[in-house]
Amino acid sequence: MSESSDLTDHVTCTIKASVNLQIGDTKTEISQSGVSVVDINLPFGKTVNIEDITFKNYYCAFVSVRVLKRTRGQEAQWSTALRDLPLMENPHTEAGSQDYYSIHRDQMLLVPDDVVSVRLVLRQPSSAWLTFNLEDIKIHPHTQPAPVKEVSDWLSDLTLVDQHLNMEGLPDPHAVSSSIQQMWALTEVMQTNQTTASIGRFDVDGCYDINLLCLT
Repeated sequence: MSESSDLTDHVTCTIKASVNLQIGDTKTEISQSGVSVVDINLPFGKTVNIEDITFKNYYCAFVSVRVLKRTRGQEAQWSTALRDLPLMENPHTEAGSQDYYSIHRDQMLLVPDDVVSVRLVLRQPSSAWLTFNLEDIKIHPHTQPAPVKEVSDWLSDLTLVDQHLNMEGLPDPHAVSSSIQQMWALTEVMQTNQTTASIGRFDVDGCYDINLLCLT
């Protein structure tokens, strides 16, 4: 149990008004049982994998969650996913009576996948509150996280990019390196001889030329 979820996308569903369960003949003996039911219909013809259920409490002391699951090859069946989760510290006091809550799939007694309908059973044993309910009910779908790329995958992508680089029109890097080494060798010779002379244009693989002037 925690505060409201950070998720923003929720399932579009139909939330029916809560129905209070009563004890005895409703025509002659109207006695509240302290139990009410909220049915939530999910999109027709679709199943939902539930991540969490969020809501704002309104003086409900305990909540149970039942889900209608449709398994392949079998008829849909109701199962209890959570039983009597306390929402108030004490049913007779207001602590927690209007807080936001989130029920995560990890808290449930079963894996809430392939769900077609949800039923929330609300319970308030205290007679101090005339009404109790849950508000702003939202169901968020469970999604699989994106796979994390291995280092080998990144290296493979870099290799593919490297192979597609367009080298047309560029000089041979090995020839350029060799020519630069020759150029520095000539410079060292001229400095050793302490000569001031213009070497002229020094061609690098027919693509670049450099004017060298060595000064003592």
